[in-house]
Amino acid sequence: MCGIVGIVSNHAVNEQIYDALTAVQHRGQDAAGMTTTDGSKLYSRKDNGLVRDVFQQHHMQILLGNIGIGHVRYPTAGSASSAEAQPMYVNSPYGITLAHNGNLTNTESLQKDLQEDLRHLNTKSDSEVLLNVFAHELHQQPKGDVHQPEPEHIFAAVAGVHRRCRGAYAAIAMIIGGGIVGFRDPFGIRPLVFGRREHDDGSEYMIASESVALDILGFEIVRDVAPGEAVYIDGSGELHTRVCARETRLTPCIFEYVYLARPDSILDDVSVYKSRLRQGDLLAQRILERYSGKEHDIDVVIPIPDTGRTAALPLAHQLNVKYREGFIKNRYIGRTFIMPGQSQRQKSVRQKLNIIGLEFKGKNVLLVDDSIVRGTTIQQIIHMARSAGANKVCVASAAPAVRHPNVYGIDMPSRDELVAHDRTDDEIAAVIGADWLVYQTIEDLVISAKEGNPAVAGFECSVFDGKYVTGDIDEVYLERLSLARSDKMKQRRETEFNSDPTVIELHNHA
Repeated sequence: MCGIVGIVSNHAVNEQIYDALTAVQHRGQDAAGMTTTDGSKLYSRKDNGLVRDVFQQHHMQILLGNIGIGHVRYPTAGSASSAEAQPMYVNSPYGITLAHNGNLTNTESLQKDLQEDLRHLNTKSDSEVLLNVFAHELHQQPKGDVHQPEPEHIFAAVAGVHRRCRGAYAAIAMIIGGGIVGFRDPFGIRPLVFGRREHDDGSEYMIASESVALDILGFEIVRDVAPGEAVYIDGSGELHTRVCARETRLTPCIFEYVYLARPDSILDDVSVYKSRLRQGDLLAQRILERYSGKEHDIDVVIPIPDTGRTAALPLAHQLNVKYREGFIKNRYIGRTFIMPGQSQRQKSVRQKLNIIGLEFKGKNVLLVDDSIVRGTTIQQIIHMARSAGANKVCVASAAPAVRHPNVYGIDMPSRDELVAHDRTDDEIAAVIGADWLVYQTIEDLVISAKEGNPAVAGFECSVFDGKYVTGDIDEVYLERLSLARSDKMKQRRETEFNSDPTVIELHNHA
């Protein structure tokens, strides 16, 4: 769940990339980075923190050039130091820097292959692996102009990436003396879109994770990058595109439409906002079915801000009850389900939300959330609602029960830490303290997104149904992943990182 951007412009790109990164800040609040080029040198700045904190005025002044890429990262099981902030760089061939959103599922085998390719890896990041695979494949191409690869060579290199890499990856690479290339895995799991802006002195192009980044900078959306496709904009602003994978199938991650993406974005020709409205309409039908034709006793519908709000509006309309804002959100607290420890998540919930008590006292309240992962947030919210005097607290989730880990770039917890793992809906309601709980069905969730674009072959729904579209995930992989993502393991890595002087030295000099 990272955010990536890349721009080829006729003017300095540092401020443009900064603005674009703020537009995708919701995709990662852990670290930020930007790399630009003037055609002969790279200029880079990256560190842990929000975009506004990482880039001060003196940093912006040294980020020279009309071509650049940027990245925002959220905390994952394998990332801790600013050394693993992106974009990442390798000097051969040409000098390449890369920003990546997603997760490779065959990282370990690729690491061994890269040793045979005589390439050195300095981190445990799969993004560095992806960068080196691309660099090695490009290095194998015939050398024409030593200062700039031909589009044919770049497309051949991306084809090599598709042959070797498994999993989800939307990436933007910048080649010194060349331009930028954006490419997407053959299943199109993670989003990537590009657009054009016309100036008197020629066309400018931008590639980004979400369309909203293009909107705020005045770029006209051309289209989404297709599964397995590479989009290359050379240094002169010429656009070259090609599908480089032998077999492709558009199966975007459905969790983008539930939670990850901004509602004002359009992903794969589907409006995130309209998809969430449809989620609310369909969820209302599930609630009415629960009452078997009898009159429901719900007094008020209250969303869990922010992503629960869009679905809650049509849901309240369908139930013919009042919609009220019952919680005020502190927007300076990050997303809690990806925070590293249970105690930190619990503390952050109370910091993030404050209750408007008069909307709860003596009422039967229906809380609407986008999804329920660990159950930490909703459990505390229900407790807050009851403390404010609610007579009855029920919960509706716009997404189905999250019962399986995500392997394609969302650092969800281990299976045992998922509140829905190995529990029935009634058991989950008891754990979180709700009077009753209703989940969206997978079928209705798919309908809510697919209605926006019937051409989508299907959706990646593995967190709900355990079916992994890449076909390379087995029980051994999931067990290893669960161990790596457990709170205990994360705390151990954090302790080792803070106590290892060699890691600290690397962190301080990154």
